[in-house]
Amino acid sequence: MRGTVKKAFALSGVGLHLGKHTTVKVMPADSGSGRYFVRVDLPDAPQISAQIDALGATTLSTELQAGTAKIRTVEHLLAALMACGVDDARIEVDGSEIPLLDGSAKNWCQAIAQVGTVTHNSQQPPESITPTEPIWIREDDSFVAAIPASVTRITYGIDFPYAAIGNQWHSWHPVQDSFEKEIAPARTFGFADQIEQLQQAGLIKGGSLENALVCSHQGWVNPPLRFTNEPARHKLLDLVGDLSLLGQLPTAHVIAYKASHRLHTQLAIKLASILRT
Repeated sequence: MRGTVKKAFALSGVGLHLGKHTTVKVMPADSGSGRYFVRVDLPDAPQISAQIDALGATTLSTELQAGTAKIRTVEHLLAALMACGVDDARIEVDGSEIPLLDGSAKNWCQAIAQVGTVTHNSQQPPESITPTEPIWIREDDSFVAAIPASVTRITYGIDFPYAAIGNQWHSWHPVQDSFEKEIAPARTFGFADQIEQLQQAGLIKGGSLENALVCSHQGWVNPPLRFTNEPARHKLLDLVGDLSLLGQLPTAHVIAYKASHRLHTQLAIKLASILRT
């Protein structure tokens, strides 16, 4: 059964990459309308569907577009909506990037819980995305895969040349494990020796020690961590947000290792083809 929020809520903050302040208003939507963004700051308030067909750039975040209208860094909000059972939502934004808030999806989940959700009874659930054979996408030693399984499970592994992170894994079972407690609080992270280079490239202009974990070769710059493997959990959060562009999580064991938004969304594109054949 599909669901939406009981009433509207709004959160404001600074976007990670553009560094601009925006306000997001999440509103109830009719059954079957899906999750979609509305750029209320642009003429005619263009709508951008949160579906894989609207995928744009995937450099250090996920961007969606419709014509010339774009909305960036959508993954944390979309992950929260997906995990909290919000299939249909009108998301009004007065800028081109979703605010980073504290770097996690915790604030989004809390806001959804505060207003509550309601189930639509008028529509059958969508056909499940169930691969019958393994789907693999690999780039050097990085990969994403969807392995046939009877239930949904997502496993994520990372490996970074920083002693404080190293090799980490985390696995999430949507039925058994609470997204709100186990995944949503995990914050985005970056590396002290890459900040200047990324900012010169026009990225992470809104990043700070208040909205991102920063790691150096000497250790974490701004501890404490919320989980011992918080970086791996955050990457899993990003993957859930990217897979939400399918409209649902696949019935499969999705495994990712050292992956990126680009690999995440390439897997989503392959999974989407299952419904089109």
